[in-house]
Amino acid sequence: MNLFLIGDVHGCCHTFQTLLRYWQPQEEFLIQVGDLVDRGNFAPETVGLAMELNAAYPGQTVFLRGNHEAGMIRHYGPDGPFPEWLNWGGRTTVQQYAAQPALLRLHLHWLEHRPLIWENDHVIASHAGLADTPEPYDEENLDGVLWRRGPLRNVGKLQVIGHTPTPNGLPLFDRLSHTLSIDTGAYLGRTLTGVKLTPQGDILQIIAVPVDPNDIS
Repeated sequence: MNLFLIGDVHGCCHTFQTLLRYWQPQEEFLIQVGDLVDRGNFAPETVGLAMELNAAYPGQTVFLRGNHEAGMIRHYGPDGPFPEWLNWGGRTTVQQYAAQPALLRLHLHWLEHRPLIWENDHVIASHAGLADTPEPYDEENLDGVLWRRGPLRNVGKLQVIGHTPTPNGLPLFDRLSHTLSIDTGAYLGRTLTGVKLTPQGDILQIIAVPVDPNDIS
């Protein structure tokens, strides 16, 4: 089965729905690299849509945890509140869930169970990528798979990541680390990108959907 990987959505639900029209569930495994929430206008709706897809296609979808989900979980958890998260997009998400309070606990429960990585023999997807750091799967490690900014290591597979927006609304490939970055700045008004790959990591198609103004206005 081919792969369809989607970058950081950040509450841009209308744009997410548009991009999903290109997904072929019977032929493609869907992987979203995290950061469904924060910054855009429709975080609850975006999470709800992801949950619906995950329930309808449990063997054909995976939604990874991003640093923004980690911040949200911490804010509402026993160690919360988490003021830092409020300052990098969380305040918008808090306001949106305050208008739909019945959704919060259900969505948090689902988000808490999002994995950090997905991989096969040729491709590994995570939110921020694998670097030369001890304990890369430690969620508080600023050089780990949720938070890394900067060069990654070549792990012998194609790494596909989000987290750091590319400068021009298009995916960016780094040959040295064999990494494809697919956060193309949806919340910045650029694009939301989906990349279709073979199971071996060969690029079949790149789809960059312009952001719906309703998602960020």
